[in-house]
Amino acid sequence: MRDTFAYLFEASPKESWQYMEKGQFFVAGINYKKTDAGIRGNFAINPDQYNTILDNARRLGLKELFVLSTCNRTEIYGLAPDANTLIQLLCNVTVGDADTFLQLCYIKKDTAALEHIFAVGAGLDSQILGDYEIVGQMKLAVKFAKERGMIGAFMERLFNTVLQSSKQIKNETALSGGTISVSFAAIQFIREQLTDTSNKKIVLLGTGKIGRNTCKNLVDYLDTRNITLINRTEEKAIELATGMNLRYANWSQMEAEVDDADIVIVATNAEKPVLTCTNVQSDRLRILIDLSIPNNIDPVLAQKANILLANVDDLSKINDQTLRKRKAEVPKAMAIIQQHMNEFAEWTSQRRHVPVLKAVKQKLHDMHSCGLFLTSQRATENINTEAIQKVVNNVAVKMRNRHQPGCYYIEAINDFMTISH
Repeated sequence: MRDTFAYLFEASPKESWQYMEKGQFFVAGINYKKTDAGIRGNFAINPDQYNTILDNARRLGLKELFVLSTCNRTEIYGLAPDANTLIQLLCNVTVGDADTFLQLCYIKKDTAALEHIFAVGAGLDSQILGDYEIVGQMKLAVKFAKERGMIGAFMERLFNTVLQSSKQIKNETALSGGTISVSFAAIQFIREQLTDTSNKKIVLLGTGKIGRNTCKNLVDYLDTRNITLINRTEEKAIELATGMNLRYANWSQMEAEVDDADIVIVATNAEKPVLTCTNVQSDRLRILIDLSIPNNIDPVLAQKANILLANVDDLSKINDQTLRKRKAEVPKAMAIIQQHMNEFAEWTSQRRHVPVLKAVKQKLHDMHSCGLFLTSQRATENINTEAIQKVVNNVAVKMRNRHQPGCYYIEAINDFMTISH
C-alpha cells in the first residue's frame, strides 16, 4: 500500500500537521510476548498517572495521544517528534524505568503503527486470540484522553475506523466466537483442577468490568451461586450481587471470607497485592486466581504447598477447540482490516488538500470583495457565494482525481469568472 499515513491531512492544529507531514505517528509499548505479568505490572498506569502523562504531554506541545494499559499490555499512541518523547512521558510516572522499557518494548511508526492499532482493536494481538474485551478497554482509554483535550481530528477518525473494523470482524467472522477470554479462561482453569464445584465456596474480589464478566461466567458455566462478592466500593458489590442473587461482604471482612473460601478470584485494580502471606495464613487447600496487573496476589503465595496460584499468563496457555477455530478466521479478519485501512487512507488523502482548498476559497472571497470585481453586473452576494463553493468543490474533485500537487488558483479563478459572469 502506498504510504498515505505519513501526514495528517488537517489544516489545524498546525503542530499535528507538522508531525504527520514528517511521518511521526508512533506507538511504543510492551505486552505479554516479551514480558511476564510482574514486569508488565511495573509499567501499568492508573487514572492519576494517566492524567499526569496527558498534562506533561500538553506542556511539551503535543496535541494527540492516548495510553492503553491492560493486564496484557501498556502502550502509548501519539503524534510526536520521536518515539522517545512518548516513552519518557510514560516511564516518568511508572515504577518501571525507561531503560528497561526500551529493552523490552516495540516501537512502530506510521503504517506499521496503524496496522498495529487495527490488530489490537480486532483482538488479533491479544494474549488469547480474539479476546474482545480489549475494545472496551481501548474505548475507555481514548475517552479519558478526549475528555482532557488530547484527541484531535487524526486520532478521532482513526479510532472510529478501528471500531468499525473491529465491529465488522466480530459480526462477519468467528474470530471472537465461542467463550474464550481471560475471565472465561479462569473458569476453564477451575474445571481442570476440580471435577465438582457445587459445594465449593468462591470469593470474588473486585466487581469492575473483568470482575463482572468473571462473575457471570462462574454462574453460567460452573452452575453455582455459592459466590461472595467483595469490592472496596461496597455499593458496586451490592448492585451486582442483588442482580445475580449472590452474597456480598464488606471489604473489612475480606480476610475472614478468604480464609473460609475454596476458590478466590482477584480482579481488583490495586497498585500492590491485596492478598499476601499475611492475610492468607490457614492451611486450607485453595485455588487462587489473579486477573490483575500489576499482581494483586503476592506471587510468593505460590510457594505454599496448600495453594494453587494462577495469573493471567498461566491462564493464557489454556487452549481448546474454540481457539483453533479462531485461528482459521485470521485471514478473513486481516482482509477486513485492509479494507478499513484503505478507507482511512482515502480520508487522510482528502484531508491533505484542506489547506489548499481553504486558501482557494479565501482568494475567491477576496476577489469578490474587491472594488474592480464589484463592477460586474452579476456580482451579487448570493450568486457569488454559491459560485465560490461550486468552484471549491470542483477543485477538490480535480485534486482527488489527479493525485498530484500543483497550483489550482488559475483554474479556480477562470471557473469563478465563468460562473459569475
